[in-house]
Amino acid sequence: MRTFTSLEEVSAAAGSEIGTGEWLQVDQDRVNAFADATGDHQWIHVDESRAKEGPFGGTIAHGYLTLSLLPYLGVSVYSLETPGAKLNYGLNKVRFPTPVLVGSRVRAAVAFGEVTELPTGLQLVVKTTVEIEGAEKPACVAESVVLLLES
Repeated sequence: MRTFTSLEEVSAAAGSEIGTGEWLQVDQDRVNAFADATGDHQWIHVDESRAKEGPFGGTIAHGYLTLSLLPYLGVSVYSLETPGAKLNYGLNKVRFPTPVLVGSRVRAAVAFGEVTELPTGLQLVVKTTVEIEGAEKPACVAESVVLLLES
């Protein structure tokens, strides 16, 4: 776990690997709760019997569920404890190369990309690869953008 306490430390880490986090098992309860929260009850996510006969042999997590886990998975990799507010500014790019089968374990590998100075602080691009235990391809590859305000 790396902790960044100043904007200078964040800038110095631009373009570097930050680390890999802890494993999280994606269970059916989490998938069902996400389906309820989003209204996406497609059978491939929530109907365990039907999904057994489907293309993946079981239910899979929603891609957007995997994406929504980035903050949770990132907590075991790094912490931004800079003085000002931290704001989610958006995403540059997101891909879901491999579905996450329910029961699988995932973790985040994080790198800091470009850091841009702003009049109010920094804009940081965080590159996250969500790995699936035992899988060749990742579940998600995403570039998120964070604004780190000076105060």
